[in-house]
Amino acid sequence: MTPDFSFVLNFLDSIFLQNDLFGIRKGPLGSADPIIKGMLPSALGILGISILLNLFNAGIRKKLVDRDKLKRIMKETRAWQKERMTAFRSKDKERIADLNKKSPYMNKMSMEMMQMNMRPMMITIIPLLLIFYFVLPQMFAYTVAVSPIPLNVLPGDFFQLTCTAAKVDGVICKHENELYFWAWYFLTSISFSGIIMKLTKTSMDIG
Repeated sequence: MTPDFSFVLNFLDSIFLQNDLFGIRKGPLGSADPIIKGMLPSALGILGISILLNLFNAGIRKKLVDRDKLKRIMKETRAWQKERMTAFRSKDKERIADLNKKSPYMNKMSMEMMQMNMRPMMITIIPLLLIFYFVLPQMFAYTVAVSPIPLNVLPGDFFQLTCTAAKVDGVICKHENELYFWAWYFLTSISFSGIIMKLTKTSMDIG
């Protein structure tokens, strides 16, 4: 199975946009006086926008990626990898030598497949970053939902999804385990990206 570059993109967005990159805002990504007020409207609004942005990403991918060629390359690559693994397990040195002669060609095919998958991301990453950093925060609050449990699975303060007890200040975090705006977008986006890719037939796992 090839890696899901849509997931990687959203993950990188969340990592870098958690902090104030351009020095224009204090606190987590969000607005102290949002256009859309209230947790439920904000959560539903971000959910809808994350689905629309995933549909936009899928549309670009559908236009730029040659599905038939990608499917052929993936099938050929997987068949070669499977045959090579079988030869290694059976210790068939002659077969291994024959398959290794094809390695440069298969590496070239793998690189071409990676380039095909990366091309849509390179086109969509700039508008997605601009929308996420400058447009969406003005529409929604710092926190948009409440989690029943803390979601800060990584140690340290760098990648926190929910407010901790120490962060409750009545301004940004009003209750413990409130979910930050950027974290809600991150979670809803990765939740729906796979479904949308399947529905639009733009998934990288074609096999």
